[in-house]
Amino acid sequence: MRAPELEKMFRLEENYWWFVARRELALIIIKRFLGKRGALSMLDVGCGTGATLGRLTALGSAVGLDYAPEALALCRRRTRARLVRGDAEQLPFADGTFDLVTALDVMEHLDRDEAAVKEMARVLRPGGLAVLTVPACPLLWSEHDEALDHRRRYLGLPLGRLLRRAGFRVELLSYAILHLFPVILVFRLLQRWLRGDRRRPATALIALPSPLNRLLILLLRLESRLLIRLPLPFGVSLVAVARRPGRGEPGVIPPPTPSSAV
Repeated sequence: MRAPELEKMFRLEENYWWFVARRELALIIIKRFLGKRGALSMLDVGCGTGATLGRLTALGSAVGLDYAPEALALCRRRTRARLVRGDAEQLPFADGTFDLVTALDVMEHLDRDEAAVKEMARVLRPGGLAVLTVPACPLLWSEHDEALDHRRRYLGLPLGRLLRRAGFRVELLSYAILHLFPVILVFRLLQRWLRGDRRRPATALIALPSPLNRLLILLLRLESRLLIRLPLPFGVSLVAVARRPGRGEPGVIPPPTPSSAV
């Protein structure tokens, strides 16, 4: 992600509806699917500017990984969690290190998303959980995606197949941000039509009046509690919860081979 976009994210991430809703959804999922396990060992892949990583530290020991030095520098201003510069497609950790791996709006940035998913499975302990969010619906592709250096937007069935090929058992696969889908679709289509090829792409992170921002957070908070029980049929984003099976379960990944963590 480009440095100006990281700076914008750092300014907005604590309070802007999009980031707040995504972070709250991840925490709701973690509590529901991992339950009361005591202190967790966690990895936040593509930790960005650190707001999610900071919340994870309340659940146990959290490590943030990002490839961009600019992102890690901003992270250090927000959290004292351990930070590692590394590639999501080749994680610098030993097999079976973590109970939880999060990758929130990360996969779309990668050239080899399948390699990254396999790496997430490798560094998880048997029974460990991966929580992912990705942008959905290729029809929504716009200059927002270009400005963020996205490679793709996803559909549900192919994302599920990607996770299963890596050896995961998919426990939840749902679209998210359903109620804003029509508005965002119209906005993105108009944005595409009006832009042409005349200017540098920019993100669609638009400052909102505080009451509207709070209303969107509330609506998406309610939606989060719904979708973990009843997956939604369409939306702006996709959320996936995937578990590395325990030994002896169908789809089990071979036992870890000895290696040393970096």
